[in-house]
Amino acid sequence: AAGGRHGPVTVVLADDRTVRQMNWRHRGRNRATNVLTFEYAPMQAGSGMWGGDIIIAFETVRREARAARRDMAAHLAHLVIHGVLHLAGYDHHHPGEAREMEMREARLLSGLGVANPWKQGRMAGARERRS
Repeated sequence: AAGGRHGPVTVVLADDRTVRQMNWRHRGRNRATNVLTFEYAPMQAGSGMWGGDIIIAFETVRREARAARRDMAAHLAHLVIHGVLHLAGYDHHHPGEAREMEMREARLLSGLGVANPWKQGRMAGARERRS
């Protein structure tokens, strides 16, 4: 609902090996990443069905949370929101897009009582690692 859409979303916690394979197969990138998203149907197709799968690399997320001294549940919440926003059409390939997506993530996390992950020093280096 926060992304302006309603529909089913599946969240899968996977190991790094599985996410690396999926990242290679679907994106041509031979590395693990913290989160991958897959839409059920492209939004442009106007299928009326919105939703998708969010695949989270649990080992990567655990390492990131430890490195940033963040609570694991808070980091997982952030990545689920990140994935849902991708499904809703948000992206972060360009600085303006990234800023808009980060602000939306911070607002949604605040509503859950989770600190802003983009606040200076909270997620150093995360921008380079995210999906």
